[in-house]
Amino acid sequence: MSVLSLIIKREYKARVRNKSFLIMTFLSPLILVGMVFLITYLTQLNSNTKRVIAFVDESSVFESVFSTTDQTTYINLSDQGLETAKEVAKDEEYYGLVHILPSTENTAFDIKFYGEETPSPGLVESIEAKIENKLTDRLLLEKGIDPEMIENVSRDINIGIENYSGEKSSKMSNWVKAGFGGAAGYLLMMFIIIYGNMVMRSVIEEKTNRIIEVIISSVKPFQLMLGKILGTTMAGITQFSIWVVLGLILLTVAQVVFGIDPSVTENMSNAEIQEILKDETLIVQIIEEAKKLPLLQLVFGFLVYFIGGYFLYSSIYAAIGAAVDNETDTQQFMLPIIMPLMLAIYVGFFAVIDNPHGTVATIFSIIPLTSPIVMLMRIPFDVPGWQIALSVALLIASFVFTVWFGSKIYRVGILMYGKKPTYKELFKWLRY
Repeated sequence: MSVLSLIIKREYKARVRNKSFLIMTFLSPLILVGMVFLITYLTQLNSNTKRVIAFVDESSVFESVFSTTDQTTYINLSDQGLETAKEVAKDEEYYGLVHILPSTENTAFDIKFYGEETPSPGLVESIEAKIENKLTDRLLLEKGIDPEMIENVSRDINIGIENYSGEKSSKMSNWVKAGFGGAAGYLLMMFIIIYGNMVMRSVIEEKTNRIIEVIISSVKPFQLMLGKILGTTMAGITQFSIWVVLGLILLTVAQVVFGIDPSVTENMSNAEIQEILKDETLIVQIIEEAKKLPLLQLVFGFLVYFIGGYFLYSSIYAAIGAAVDNETDTQQFMLPIIMPLMLAIYVGFFAVIDNPHGTVATIFSIIPLTSPIVMLMRIPFDVPGWQIALSVALLIASFVFTVWFGSKIYRVGILMYGKKPTYKELFKWLRY
């Protein structure tokens, strides 16, 4: 164990003392916070863009629905005809022109949008909704039905959800749980990819510098490989922790000093703020459901699967690094790593959210290559304890087996130079 601890310390110090590591550790939070506020600013700038849209309503039915808002100004050119309106809209550089032809006995309304560029889907849907609502009210009146009467008799139904023991829940519960689980799973996938590549590059660097020839003479490949994984993991956790702390500090300082609120509610119109206040009940439900989450189980599960999943994939990264001479040659071996991670994300976001206790979600939350992500997404949904225990046991066993398996490739590949190995040769190395 003394040899292993020396390797871990060496790897950890080599990582944290690296200039690029130090620069990115303190520069990344600045870039991240800057990106958050840049995206917020650009979103506000885009939403504040004012559009001028002309319309020609030859049916004289929908003129009242085109009312000017804070973002869109509507100009009525119905008395000028379509061709003249096109010329005016083009000369004045309006965003577009809406033309409505009246319906006949056998045809519906013919509505077209003219413009220099394709309009945004949101704008088209907004115009369609205005016309649809007006047309619905008109048809109801023609049949002798008062639209206000239908609106008055309409009722919203809210089904109460409660288990057999009396614990209450809501429709929002699954979305809150899926949000927490999805965020944890996605974070784990990013961590595996970023720091797994760090392990791989470390192996390639030592192999290229021929330092490994000296080290391997006194250290077993299994110990060297495990030490590199653990040392790099500790460096990664250190960097990640610093990112979290610095990110929170920078966000707080930026909001206090510059008075900027990333939630963008400060620049919202009164109508939009009132709309948010109407949904206060929804916000309260989200907070209440978040309080009901098994936080202790979530934190413990995140740490276990975070570390176990990273160790498992890092051993594969290390074996790949030992088998090649440069990062370019690693591309042919990346599929076994990327495919399970992508599969786990898709299963998590589709199968788990739809049916967290279904067969697909359960199986993939136990298979070691996908369990770190899928089980993290399932934990908020009260997963049976035996499934978590089985999943963790298989994950630990798979990690040990993968390190042993990878070390057999590692001990041969670490001394191979000048040749790009194939999958067939890798299998031969396992028998050496």
